[in-house]
Amino acid sequence: MNAVEIEEAISQLAEQPFDAEEFPFAVIEEFGNNTTTINALGWNTFPVPILTEKNKIDPTRCAEDILLAREAHFPATIADLYDPEKMPDDLRAAHHRTDEVLGRIYNGRRFRNDTERLEKLFELYTKMTAEGSGQQKAGAG
Repeated sequence: MNAVEIEEAISQLAEQPFDAEEFPFAVIEEFGNNTTTINALGWNTFPVPILTEKNKIDPTRCAEDILLAREAHFPATIADLYDPEKMPDDLRAAHHRTDEVLGRIYNGRRFRNDTERLEKLFELYTKMTAEGSGQQKAGAG
């Protein structure tokens, strides 16, 4: 996928409605903290698989663990906390746990790298928009 295709996909993602109750905060943490992830995307642009109760509870707990780890290092700034050379071990561990949990939800296992993570998101987005288009056409007649 080239830069123009990515930009077009992002524009299409931004137009999709989303139910915030079905979108754990941990997804924001996971996909918003990777340097290769497109950080300008809003939270509502990511396709989310159907979540079981466990898949709702686990990411929420991960997000809470991240927030508690940050709070434990008050008054450190976000810049201080996320400096790769100075990141506190408990915060790093909380993010690794989040990676594992979200990888399991989206991929059945931890993603190997950011490229694989983005490929999965675009695959899910493509499926989501194709299904949405079919539903709109079927309902329009």
